[in-house]
Amino acid sequence: MVDTMSLLRAFIRTTRMTRSSSHLAPGLPADAEVLLDAPDEHLAPALVAAAQGDHGPAAKLLATTRENAEWEDRDRYVTRLADFARFRGEWFEEWCAVSPDDPDALLVKAELTLTRAWESPDRAELLRLTGPLIATACEGDPRDPVPWRIALDHARGTEAGHREFERLWGEAVHRCAHHYGCHVAALRYLASSWHGSHSECLDFAETAAQDALPGSLVQALPVRAAFAYLAYGGGTAVGRERLDAAADRAIALSARYAAADPWPAEVRNLLTFVLVALERWEDAMTQLRMIGPYATSFPWDRVDDDPLGLFLRLREGVGREVSAGRPGRPARPLLPRSGHAGPTSSRDH
Repeated sequence: MVDTMSLLRAFIRTTRMTRSSSHLAPGLPADAEVLLDAPDEHLAPALVAAAQGDHGPAAKLLATTRENAEWEDRDRYVTRLADFARFRGEWFEEWCAVSPDDPDALLVKAELTLTRAWESPDRAELLRLTGPLIATACEGDPRDPVPWRIALDHARGTEAGHREFERLWGEAVHRCAHHYGCHVAALRYLASSWHGSHSECLDFAETAAQDALPGSLVQALPVRAAFAYLAYGGGTAVGRERLDAAADRAIALSARYAAADPWPAEVRNLLTFVLVALERWEDAMTQLRMIGPYATSFPWDRVDDDPLGLFLRLREGVGREVSAGRPGRPARPLLPRSGHAGPTSSRDH
């Protein structure tokens, strides 16, 4: 079997050695215009204010998502604010001190504490201690699925049994049947608990996508499962036709959004990874044009410590393949089992 990650790294190394700005394909923004994990127009002011020590805009932003039941936005903003607080936490400490019972602050605190626990050498103990904080966050708003997404991530880290997973999953879907973040968390749990049964993970992802509306991000769940298989292959081999079908479903989802729209940017970056791994060069180039200037750390940080640099090199490499007249030739076997144990963060895939 072939290690897809090794093949991708070899492809990128070749691109690095031959890289030239003159080879940038038409329709792609210049390197200097590409941004990594760019915040949207609502999150950006909150982050700027937080950098200046003011938690007010962040608190207002999350309160608005809660009041308007904008759960997908809420999940993204909570994650980004928690990431920011990891490195610049004064504003968040002030928020917690001023409003210790604020359900939005408690939600960010749960996400932040969980992330820190995952990254600690004492992960098992710290994850155990995080449980009560997550439970408190779950009590904040009975409509909110986001704390239940955090609870599902926590369940994976603590190796909770299937009965507990089913309980948490039931609470999540009761609040929002097609919440993308909860579905991703469930997929991660199932991949971990099934110890690499990628076929079963695809079963879960395909069923969820079939039940979701055409424009729902849950339509991208199969391609996320395909990524897990290609990046951390193991267990029962998945047929090429299922990988292509997952990519095709995500392509249809991507087509529903405007080009250079930041909302589906991570899905498009993930889809591009899978298309490159499948050597579907023309389709990958189409997605790169749809991405425009919005590169995302995931999934490129699973391959390289410089995700933006990798993304820029890969754009040129795909353009080179298209120019060479290789629009979709599967040049190598693509049923890898790398034996890679996978990363150990709370957001591994």
